[in-house]
Amino acid sequence: MITNPEDIKKIQETLDELQKSLGIEDDPSFDSSEYDFSFLKDKYGLDMEELEKNLMKPTETKIGFSVQKIHEDAVLPKYNYQTDSGFDFYSVEDVIIGPFGRALVPTGLKFDLPTNVELQVRSKSGLAIKDGIMVLNSPGTVDNGYTGEVQVIIFNTNSEPYTIKKGMKIAQGVLSYVINGGVVSMTEVNKIQEKDRNANGFGSTGR
Repeated sequence: MITNPEDIKKIQETLDELQKSLGIEDDPSFDSSEYDFSFLKDKYGLDMEELEKNLMKPTETKIGFSVQKIHEDAVLPKYNYQTDSGFDFYSVEDVIIGPFGRALVPTGLKFDLPTNVELQVRSKSGLAIKDGIMVLNSPGTVDNGYTGEVQVIIFNTNSEPYTIKKGMKIAQGVLSYVINGGVVSMTEVNKIQEKDRNANGFGSTGR
């Protein structure tokens, strides 16, 4: 389905304009399934039935982004399988992490991300279970507006030093749509409206 906020916004604006032109934007009893939109195809070439089918299809549009190597040994992102959610990050340096210590490990990569997309940096499950090495702030966030080198905060859960070797896989990157500050409007109120869950939090739904 269509998930890009910009595409959804454009579609909604188009539908709002259409309803307004038909004089039905304020009619709560309006049922689009009972309305004949055939004139739209004749007059504007707009097939509402075809449009509805396309909206229900999964999007096939590729999400493109740019990446720059700033280190000669940096490894460009690659999805090993089409069904993979993430790609691997590799270290471009040897880094020794002390017992229960943490270190910032460089990847030698910079990214130019698409609008409304963030890059999440996550732990690798194999590295975590086998070696006790994980991304400390998982998932780390690379904001859309950040164009500096991606570096990973690695945490050593062991009681012995651990060496991150140059060329070693250290984390994985996952692209994710987000609602960023450019499309958010916040309003301060004296009291938040109560809902069915209210303040019931930790453990309130059982273990």
